[in-house]
Amino acid sequence: MTIRMNRATAKKLIERYFLQLTEGCGNSSCTNEFCASFRGFQPLDNNAAAAKALDLFKANAKLCDYYPTIKLKVDDEHMGSKMTTEDFSDVHYLSEHTVCSILSSCEEKGDYSALVRVIGRIFSNAEALMKSFRKDELGTTKNLDSVKPAEQQSGEDSSAASLPDPALNGVLDLCEVTVDLDGVRRVYDKLLSIDQVEAALVNALIFLTPNVELDLEYLDVYETNPDYLNIFIIVMENSNLHSPEYLEVALPQFCKAMSKLPVTALARLSKLWSKLSLPHIRRMMETFQQLITFTVVSNEYDSDNLVNDDETVVAATQCLKVVFYASILGGDVDMEHNDEDEEDSDSEELTLHELLGEERLYKKGPRVDPLEKELGVRTVDSIRPLIPFEDFINESLNDVIEMDKDFTFFKVDAETKFSFQSCPFILSAITKNQGLYYDNRIRMYSERRLTALYSMVQGQQPNPYLKLKVRRDHIIDDALVRLEMISMENPSDLKKQLFVEFEGEQGVDEGGVSKEFFQLVLEEIFNPDIGMFTYDDNTKLFWFNSSSLENEAQYTLIGIVLGLAIYNNCILDVHFPMVVYRKLMGKKGIFLDLSDSHPVLYQSLKGLLEYTGNVEEDMMLTFQISHTDLFGNPVLYNLKEQGDQIAVTKENRQEFVDLYSDYILNTSVEIQFKAFKKGFLMVTSESPMKYLFRPEEVELLICGSRKLDFEALEKTTDYDGGYTKDTQVIKDFWEVIHSFSEEQKRLFLQFTTGTDRAPVGGLGKLKMIIAKNGSDTDRLPTSHTCFNALLLPEYSSKDKLRERLLKAITYAKGFGML
Repeated sequence: MTIRMNRATAKKLIERYFLQLTEGCGNSSCTNEFCASFRGFQPLDNNAAAAKALDLFKANAKLCDYYPTIKLKVDDEHMGSKMTTEDFSDVHYLSEHTVCSILSSCEEKGDYSALVRVIGRIFSNAEALMKSFRKDELGTTKNLDSVKPAEQQSGEDSSAASLPDPALNGVLDLCEVTVDLDGVRRVYDKLLSIDQVEAALVNALIFLTPNVELDLEYLDVYETNPDYLNIFIIVMENSNLHSPEYLEVALPQFCKAMSKLPVTALARLSKLWSKLSLPHIRRMMETFQQLITFTVVSNEYDSDNLVNDDETVVAATQCLKVVFYASILGGDVDMEHNDEDEEDSDSEELTLHELLGEERLYKKGPRVDPLEKELGVRTVDSIRPLIPFEDFINESLNDVIEMDKDFTFFKVDAETKFSFQSCPFILSAITKNQGLYYDNRIRMYSERRLTALYSMVQGQQPNPYLKLKVRRDHIIDDALVRLEMISMENPSDLKKQLFVEFEGEQGVDEGGVSKEFFQLVLEEIFNPDIGMFTYDDNTKLFWFNSSSLENEAQYTLIGIVLGLAIYNNCILDVHFPMVVYRKLMGKKGIFLDLSDSHPVLYQSLKGLLEYTGNVEEDMMLTFQISHTDLFGNPVLYNLKEQGDQIAVTKENRQEFVDLYSDYILNTSVEIQFKAFKKGFLMVTSESPMKYLFRPEEVELLICGSRKLDFEALEKTTDYDGGYTKDTQVIKDFWEVIHSFSEEQKRLFLQFTTGTDRAPVGGLGKLKMIIAKNGSDTDRLPTSHTCFNALLLPEYSSKDKLRERLLKAITYAKGFGML
C-alpha cells in the first residue's frame, strides 16, 4: 500500500532533518550518526545538509528527541563529572515528586537550566511523556529518580511503564486512565510561573507533535498501547495553551496530531473529560475555539482559498467535537427513551438516481457521526449539557464558510474533503439553514429532471411541480384529497417545488400564494371547533387531542404541511411545545417535557416527588388516572395492570410519575402523533435535517425566531407607491413602531406577515414592503400577509397614524392564524 503524506507534513519533517544535521538535538550523548550532536559527526554546509535531509526523509531515518540547549554555569572541564547531578540526565520520565525535587534543587542554585533541560527532554519525547505522572507506584514513588543508578531505573522503567495498564486490556474502562490528573495540575501550576520553563514547554510541543502525528497515522500506536492517550491528557492540562506562544505553531500541530487518534481513543478522551469540573472542560472548549478564531481572522478566505482546506481550522474543529460530546455526557442526558423510525427495507432494484450516477447526492438513511456511534449518545439525547450549545458556535468561522462548496463536500466528496456540516455544533442555525436550502433546492431540480425523463419515455406531459389546486371554502378537503393521493401514488412528488393555485383566481405562485395556503390550512386545522388539537390559554400552545374524532389522514396532512413548509422555506405560525419537535427527532416525551406542554400537571407531579409527608395516606392516589374526553366525560386509565388497586407510595412514586408522563405525552396520543410524524417524514425523510439540527432549531426552521430586531427590519424594508424612507409618514411610522411594547410589536408582525416570529437569521432576512394606500383618511391600514406587504395611507399626523395602526393590529385578524 502506498503511503501518501501531505506536502506540509513532509516539509516539516525535512526541515527537522535539516536542523538535526546542522544544529543537532542538544544531547551531548547522542548516538545518532546523522545528528550534529553525535561526537563523530562531520559538519556539513547548508547545501549538503539540505540534500542529506531529503535522503533521510526518503529513507524514513531516525529523528532525535529534542534537548533544549541551555548553558550550565559550570566550567567545561568539569561538565562530565557534574552532568548527572546538575543535569538529571538519568531522569527518563516525570512524577510530581521528581519535578518538585528538581525544582527545589534549581531554586537553591538560582538557576533553572537543569529543570528546563528535563522538561524539554521529557515533553518532547512521546514514550517518556506517556510514562510520566502515573497514578501507580511507579509514577508516585517518593524517592527521587536520579538517586537510583541509571541502569536500575531504566530497567524498572521499561518493564513497568511500557506495558499497558491491565485495566485497559480487554474491555476498557473508558473513563479510567493511568495519569495522576491532580498531580499534573499541581506541576503545571509550579512550572508555568517560570518563563524559561514555559518556553521549553512550547518548544517541546513543537518537536513532539509531528512524531506523534506520524505514529498515529502510520504505526497504529494507540492500538498497541492505549496509554498513548496519556500524552494528550497531560498536554491538555496545560492551562496556557490558549496563549499567543502556543497559537502560532505548537497548538495547531498538537490539534493535527490529536485529530489522527482513532475514534475509540477520542471516545475515551471524551468520556474522561466529561467527568471533569465545568471550569476545566470550558477551558478546553475555549482553547480550541480561540485557535479557530485566531486562525480565521489571521487569514483571508475566498472561493479559491477555502477555510475547509485550512488544516489548523479543520483539526481544531475535530478536537472541539471531543469536548462537545464530553459536555453532553457530563450534563443531563436521556439515552433511553427513544422512538426509532421504522427503516424502509433496502430495495435491490436500481433507482433512476443510481442509473444517472447521482446516488451519492441522494443517500437514504440517516447519517451517523462515528464518534457519536462509538459513545452511544446523540445530540438529541441531551437534556442540559454542561456547556450551552450556543457556546460551541464560532461566528468568525460561520462568516467565512462558503456553504455552496461545503454542501458539495458534505454530500459528494465527504471521503476526500472536510465539510463543517460533519461538525454541525460549530455552525449557527442560519448557516445550517443555508445548507438545508441547497439540499432542498437540488432535490427539487432533480425531481424536475426525473419528471422530464419519465415524461419523455412515457410520452406524457411533464409535471415538474407539486401542484395543488384548491377552493378557498373547501381548502382542507381539497388539500387532503390531493396530498393523500400523491402520498399513495408517488410520494417523491412531495419533494417537488410547491405550486398552489386557488380555483377561480388568477396569479402566479412565486411564494406568496403558497404562504397564504399554509396560513389558511393551519387556521382551519387548529380551529378548536374541529377538535384535532387542544389549546392552553395560559401557555398559548396546542397539543394533540387524544379524543379527536378526526381520522389519521387529517394528522398526516398537518405533518406534510410542516414538512413542506421547511422544504419550501416558509415560516408557519404554529405553536407546539418543544416535546413535539423532540418526538419528531426520535425521542419519546418524558416527565421534564411536561413543564411546557402541561405545566399544571408538571407542578402537581413535581410536588408529589418532593412531598416529605406520608404519600400513601395523605395523597390517596392509585395507579389509575382520570381525564376527560372530547365531550367532557371522565375516562379512567390504569397505568399498570389492576392499577386501581395499587397505591402510590414514597417508594413507587417515581414510577407513577414516569408512567403518567409517558401516558400523557406518548401512549394517549400515539395514533395521532404517529400519523402526524408519518406525514412530516414523507417530505423530510431523506433530508440531512435530523443530522444537522437540534429540536429547538427545527422549531426555529418551522416557526421562526422569537427575537425581534426591528432596527434590522427597518434597514431592509422596501417602499412602493410613492413612499421612500425619507417620506414623513414613513419616518413617523418607524418612530411609532420602535415605541411599541414587545407585545404590540408581535401583533404588528402577525398583522403584516401572518406570524409573530422572525425568519431564521432575524427580521433583517424578512422582505417587508410598505406601499402607499391613498392620502389622509380615517381608514385603517391593511395588509397582504402572503407578500409581507403593509398598505399604509398617508396620515396627516403621527398621533393619528399610531391610533389607526394600533386599532388595525389589535382588532383585525387579516390572514393571521390562531
